[in-house]
Amino acid sequence: MDLEDLEPKKKKAYELGQDLSKLSLGELAELVETLKAEIARVEATRTAKQSSLSAAAAAFKR
Repeated sequence: MDLEDLEPKKKKAYELGQDLSKLSLGELAELVETLKAEIARVEATRTAKQSSLSAAAAAFKR
């Protein structure tokens, strides 16, 4: 038994524009869910930054 067998398998990284034809239906479904979660994370960060920007603008308004 190799030590590699005991290590958890790493998830494949998705690269924008990669060839999707080689992915199975299950992998595509998993990718869609991963991307949806990432979009939600990006949107939450954008909203937080917009709130900070708006608060700063209001504080320095005369």
